[in-house]
Amino acid sequence: MDLSEVRKTNVGGLITACISRLDLVNLMVTKVKQDKQSPTPQTVKPLVIFSANGHSISIANSDPVMGDMLNQADILHADGQSVVTFSKHFSEYPIPERSATTDTIHDVPTMSSEVLNHFLLGASKETIEKCADVMSAKYSNFKISGTQHGYFSEQEEQAIVDKINQSGTDVLWVGLGKPKEQVFIIRNREKLNVPVIISCGGCYNFVTGDYKRAPEIFQTLGLEWLHRAFTEPRKLLWRYITTNPHAIYCVIKHRHKKVG
Repeated sequence: MDLSEVRKTNVGGLITACISRLDLVNLMVTKVKQDKQSPTPQTVKPLVIFSANGHSISIANSDPVMGDMLNQADILHADGQSVVTFSKHFSEYPIPERSATTDTIHDVPTMSSEVLNHFLLGASKETIEKCADVMSAKYSNFKISGTQHGYFSEQEEQAIVDKINQSGTDVLWVGLGKPKEQVFIIRNREKLNVPVIISCGGCYNFVTGDYKRAPEIFQTLGLEWLHRAFTEPRKLLWRYITTNPHAIYCVIKHRHKKVG
């Protein structure tokens, strides 16, 4: 699948891709293959992938700068089931299914046999190294080209960009949390000689088992946020209480608006 084939729709002011989990994997793999065949790989432009959920819609409408950053992605995929549901009732085109980033990191090696090199950026040193060990042990085609913890200053970014470029990675995963990961990616996208860059939030902690996924029924009903809110109340309960109603308002406000 090529980027030009992707249909996009407006969900709560965010220009979101109407793609499936398999589509997302195919986009990533296709981009890596294309760049490897390029006669000048140093000049290729990364495919930037961000995720959208109810929280994203809320903060994008509260903070225009954040909204602009999210819409600068080449692909903004539906990380939350609410985005899929919203699209079916309030957008020009429906999104076929949720593509949660916590699934995507596993979908890449399971939905494609292609051997790809991955650089993991974010979280603590212990967590990122454990995640790398888990993924490389579980999937023979998920090769680790490097890791870097997420506790660094803006002044250290160039050295980290150099480290990533020297690793020869195919896919850069950036798990710094919103908005730090978006800021890092947008600020450095022209410097990074990487085929694919994907933001992934707390994805590494799910891989290591530090965070637990909600039971399947919660995921199917679009209530994974509720499970997380009650398992991590100090961190997430207030966020969901305040942002979920605001996200619904924003989706209704932008209902049926066309892309562009």
